[in-house]
Amino acid sequence: MDQIFVVNIDIILKLSVAVFLGIIIGTERLLFRKEAGMKTHALVSLGAAVFVVISEAIALKYAGNVGVDPTRIASQVVVGIGFLGAGAIILQDNKLLGLTTAGGLWVTAGIGMAAGFGFFDIAFISTFLVLFILLVVYFLEKPIRKISSDIEKSGFN
Repeated sequence: MDQIFVVNIDIILKLSVAVFLGIIIGTERLLFRKEAGMKTHALVSLGAAVFVVISEAIALKYAGNVGVDPTRIASQVVVGIGFLGAGAIILQDNKLLGLTTAGGLWVTAGIGMAAGFGFFDIAFISTFLVLFILLVVYFLEKPIRKISSDIEKSGFN
């Protein structure tokens, strides 16, 4: 019987690096008051990493089954969730809203796919990282928003 959850340092490292690098890029975007900031970039980076890790795991899991391609449906989920995410983004009073929600929907689709394929370690690790992005990075953004506001007032932007 397969183990439900196995701590996989390689998966933790891959997903965590994706989150960290997304946060770095998002920090720069936040400093210059762009619509997509730290959380959005971190979620999109994590989502992309989740889909890649799932693809690698699928290739290993179904390697011996000739004529079986479980990635066909999975690839359509990635495309379909993009449309759902696009619908979550709205422009209101010259401000884009819903970018983080769209990123969250996208990465959550990856988590659902991981669970559906039985890759519970990927699903749990990714869920933890999403919550980290949405809860902890929120507090990291506050001082950066203050710096960004100061930069804008100085006319540097």
